[in-house]
Amino acid sequence: MMAPGQAWLALAALLAAGSVLAWWAPAWTLDWQPTLASSEPWRAFTAAFVHWSPLHLGANLGATAAVAAFGWAAKLPPRAALAWGVAWPLTHVGLLLRPELAHYGGLSGMLHGGVAVVVLWLLVLERGRRRAIGAMVAAGLVAKLWLEQPWGPALRQAADWDIALAPLSHATGAVAGLLCGGLALVLGGATRRPGRGASRA
Repeated sequence: MMAPGQAWLALAALLAAGSVLAWWAPAWTLDWQPTLASSEPWRAFTAAFVHWSPLHLGANLGATAAVAAFGWAAKLPPRAALAWGVAWPLTHVGLLLRPELAHYGGLSGMLHGGVAVVVLWLLVLERGRRRAIGAMVAAGLVAKLWLEQPWGPALRQAADWDIALAPLSHATGAVAGLLCGGLALVLGGATRRPGRGASRA
């Protein structure tokens, strides 16, 4: 049986390794393209591995390490990692809301989904300081998504970035993570952790 957090770290390592390996592959063979969503559905997975510049790749690898550490510190069970994994393709399928986004690649949407899973776990299963941390990160995530205005232009050129950003991917990732995390909690019989007010199923 896996120790808490191990499955989460394994999924994060897969995302990081896949992104490094995909750096040498032609982006057009792996990225998300709405016109190919039905004929090449595997792009809903491989899109996460595509990065458009060294800065893009480096920033997302650093963010992956941060999300991995967040989940590890939260001692998430394997079903939380499973929820994050299910949110993976849903993050990119959600981009069908903006078919004018002809190409998309990167880990950022998936990483927002991971953060959503962790904060949901902390808010539902924890008390005290750990729940407060979850609440603060959740508030920061909501504020970030609101400021990015995912309902606005499909692509944004942000300062200090050498690529255009797709804010919608952050929103679809967070929503997918929230939905999948919530389903995992319900199916797993969400209860408080031992020593925090109730027994754990």
